[in-house]
Amino acid sequence: MEPESSKYARIYHVVSLIPPGRVATYGQVALLAGLPGRARLVGHVLSASTDRSLPWFRVVNASGGISIRSGAISSDTEQRLRLEHEGVVFDAHGRLSLERYRWRPEPGEF
Repeated sequence: MEPESSKYARIYHVVSLIPPGRVATYGQVALLAGLPGRARLVGHVLSASTDRSLPWFRVVNASGGISIRSGAISSDTEQRLRLEHEGVVFDAHGRLSLERYRWRPEPGEF
């Protein structure tokens, strides 16, 4: 059985590659980390991370919305502000266009 730390490291690696102005969904990160179907694990790992250099705010839910992080009162506001600072635009319902902003890594990028 694979150690949790290895799974976490793979998730951190994928998230660290998301470029400014782009986003990935929790499910997409899980798939790219070799953990298909483990979107909730990605959410858990990111909510528990204390790594200030990790661009956690570039990970959104499958509908292009911001998911509130447990235990973080204003993280949803912070996430939106950080994404807007990078040029990401939200619609009136608080969603961004995955068609426009989804990160599409090049083959062999990682």
